[in-house]
Amino acid sequence: MPRTLDGQITMEKTPSYFVTQEAPRRIHGMSPDTKLIVVVRNPVTRAISDYAQTLSKTPGLPSFRALAFRHGLGPVDTAWSAVRIGLYAQHLDNWLRYFPLSHFLFVSGERLVSDPAGEVGRVQDFLGLKRVVTDKHFYFNATKGFPCLKKAQGSGRPRCLGKSKGRPHPRVPEAVVQRLQAFYRPFNRKFYQMTGQDFGWD
Repeated sequence: MPRTLDGQITMEKTPSYFVTQEAPRRIHGMSPDTKLIVVVRNPVTRAISDYAQTLSKTPGLPSFRALAFRHGLGPVDTAWSAVRIGLYAQHLDNWLRYFPLSHFLFVSGERLVSDPAGEVGRVQDFLGLKRVVTDKHFYFNATKGFPCLKKAQGSGRPRCLGKSKGRPHPRVPEAVVQRLQAFYRPFNRKFYQMTGQDFGWD
């Protein structure tokens, strides 16, 4: 990481840290005072989105249903990473062995779309920053289906998420969605209890 000067904050992000078994220990070893921001969304939607992204790179992929369940509509296949990542309570359990809950901010992926300024405001507060980014910095891009960030006046085009974001999801049968919702429900409720936040996924 680059050196951080007084008055600066160094940030690093990757989606895989939260679900990588060794990451909490390694990060704690590097800096036990690290503040951790975790963006989560409905694990069913997240799994379908994960599948859509993989499908765009591997067109011959089996159906979502075939990957999500063993033997047709048998048990949910937690060995499939698209499913396993959504077991947030299990991943958080691993992190809480190294960091107290006060070091975490859990950001709602749904509210990041519906109220980006509100969620970014919470991030700024958590990091002890002045609320510089506000609702005037966002506009909703109907084509992408996501908010985009307006840049300062005269500094060029707005910043929108890249081509891999906003991709249409494949149609997944309702029975499959309902089975996954039922599967995730106890994990979601445990996650709500652990974080003190109800994300409203049930």
